Amino acid sequence: MKEYRNVGRFVATHGYRGELILSHHLGSKNSLKEIPTIFIHEVSNSMFPYFVEQIRVKKENELVVKIEGIDSKESAEKLLGKEAWLEERSFRKHADSSSPASLVGFHLVSQDADLGEIYEVIEMPHQLLCKIKWKEKEALIPLHDKSLIRIDKRKREVHVELPDGLLDIYR
Repeated sequence: MKEYRNVGRFVATHGYRGELILSHHLGSKNSLKEIPTIFIHEVSNSMFPYFVEQIRVKKENELVVKIEGIDSKESAEKLLGKEAWLEERSFRKHADSSSPASLVGFHLVSQDADLGEIYEVIEMPHQLLCKIKWKEKEALIPLHDKSLIRIDKRKREVHVELPDGLLDIYR
């Protein structure tokens, strides 16, 4: 089974020819120019491919995307608010190594205990929130200058010191 990683969300239409603005979290002016396909999660556990005709940079974290078969503002509006996903291999190729999104796939470690794999990183103004599955539940673990101990890129681990009782709320 293929693994997919979230890269952002379609936040607006652009013009009248069906172009969309993709707000992404891949880091430093990523153009995704060689990406032939973006996936959208439309039905439970199913990713649907959307074939990309053209992508160009609008701003540092925004791209203008033209998708095959989406030829009007009205048809583009149906994709607004939807999250865009890439296959794992493409995600790794395009995510900037200094971007928070590059932590997806790393394991969160606290006091030598593996808490789980980070499957999404949410950027907040003063911290990051790492989504993991912990005891069959989704848990949000904050990363900021007081909780982050170190990042081991070779072992693909993020070492943290968690506040007392944080994981107790997910039991």
